[in-house]
Amino acid sequence: MLQSAGLRPTRQRMALGWLLFGKGARHLTAEMLYEEATLAKVPVSLATVYNTLNQLTDAGLLRQVSVDGTKTYFDTNVSTHHHFYLEHNHELVDIPDPNLVLSRMPNVPDGYEISRVDMVVRLRKKR
Repeated sequence: MLQSAGLRPTRQRMALGWLLFGKGARHLTAEMLYEEATLAKVPVSLATVYNTLNQLTDAGLLRQVSVDGTKTYFDTNVSTHHHFYLEHNHELVDIPDPNLVLSRMPNVPDGYEISRVDMVVRLRKKR
């Protein structure tokens, strides 16, 4: 997978890739992956985790989803889809409705085009 994306399969990338992609579709922050790597005895720094996640995103193997501008999740499902954000436990969940569409898009400035739309619907428990 790494080689097909043009990335050299280093030992650390292979180990992090196994943790990322070995459990199906997932949404992880760098800190969550670092914690999993530490528990799995994978010797990596948090900086290496960030660098690897960004490299995998640039290569098209991950999709980056930002919530609140403070938390960034990395999604192993790179298909077009949107998300629910569960505020009570800071979890990102795929919206299962394939028929969800935005009816109107804004006009973009000259020289630009829309590359992707990320919709995050925030949910909280009823009070």
